[in-house]
Amino acid sequence: MFEKLTGRVADAMKFIAGKSTITEKNIDESVDVIKTALLEADVNLRVVRRFVNATVEEAKGEKVLRSVDPGQQFVKIVHNKMTAFLGGETQSLVLKGPDTLSKILMVGLQGSGKTTTTAKLAYRLKKSGRKPLLVACDLVRPAAVEQLSVLGEQIGASVFKLDGCKDSLKVYREALSFAKLNLIDVMIIDTTGRLQIDEPMMAELFRLQRESAPEETLLVADAMTGQSAVDIAKAFDEKIGLTGVILTKFDSDTRGGAALSLKTITGKPIKFVGTGEKTEDLEVFHPERIASRILGMGDVVTLVEKAQQVMNKQEAAEIQKKMERETFTLEDWLNQLRAVKKMGSLQSMLDMIPGMQGQINEDDIDRASLKTQEAIISSMTKKERANHLIIGPSRRSRIARGAGASVAEVARLLKQFEKMKTMMKKMSKMSKNPASMQAMMQGRRFR
Repeated sequence: MFEKLTGRVADAMKFIAGKSTITEKNIDESVDVIKTALLEADVNLRVVRRFVNATVEEAKGEKVLRSVDPGQQFVKIVHNKMTAFLGGETQSLVLKGPDTLSKILMVGLQGSGKTTTTAKLAYRLKKSGRKPLLVACDLVRPAAVEQLSVLGEQIGASVFKLDGCKDSLKVYREALSFAKLNLIDVMIIDTTGRLQIDEPMMAELFRLQRESAPEETLLVADAMTGQSAVDIAKAFDEKIGLTGVILTKFDSDTRGGAALSLKTITGKPIKFVGTGEKTEDLEVFHPERIASRILGMGDVVTLVEKAQQVMNKQEAAEIQKKMERETFTLEDWLNQLRAVKKMGSLQSMLDMIPGMQGQINEDDIDRASLKTQEAIISSMTKKERANHLIIGPSRRSRIARGAGASVAEVARLLKQFEKMKTMMKKMSKMSKNPASMQAMMQGRRFR
């Protein structure tokens, strides 16, 4: 996520963070690097100008230039400005209590992932104790109703549809009666999307919104389209009024233009981001955490939250002990690989660790999928998993044959494991001595 932007901005932060004294020239040079990185990331020009002007004005203030730790003060200023431009405070869904029916209107163009995101949101609400109803009001796209029905069945949520009906208002009205009879507390309405914004679509959405009076009107937009997503959000907001945005394909967005421009241009917050194809791959958007990732400071809070979903405290404590004693083996890694598959991509996990962005080559992860890695380790003997150093050429050949992989893939996995052990050793030391983390990053977390 945001690989190019993060690399450029993180380098600028490292350059200035460790300096005991900074000058206006240092600030200008660092800000110029950030400015170029933002423009290359397809961030709106007006947003870049505002960001640069606000950062320079505060960074060149006397309190910063003459402070005890001016480099760190500058990093903090950039972090705060980045957080503000991403939306500031985390924005939650505004829904009524569980004893009252709430409505969420999902809007967006075809291809943005609206129907899939509708199901993901229902799954999230269901896990939080709500009783959602998916309402199939996308009556234009072929198979949209059927797709929603399949997704609803997968997550165990009710889906209301009227076969053969072409009137979205009629579907909504009958769904409303169904919801009241069945004690539904959240209606999530999947609406018509087209390949581009046009008057018939907007007129239908306007009528449906006026009829339903939803608590939330959420635009689903593709993060990878950059400024196009911002323009689409602006157009929808002007026509029907939005309460928030959900960015899909967020994990594949290497630039970040949409995320960094949306709030400033439209005034509407990003409430969720889609981070994968699985039903559970919908996350709350935390501006402060994303700002930390962009600055190369990781996102430990999100990483811990993900880990807690797949690992209990006892398992975590055992892994911590093995990290401290440096007894982490391939057997342990096999168990972790299986857990990681539930958490998301390995690269995304590494990117959340402070100082680890780019430390392990992404190709080393992509070339051998988790499934292949699992097969390779499973083809090893218990003795080999306990001590990978005994795996010589002949053993590698045998393991490769058993896993249906190449000898090169086995060698790559062992090399990656060595890197992983080195990383864990560093993290274990840093957990005992926070100052070492500061030295490694050349920048501390803000107080």
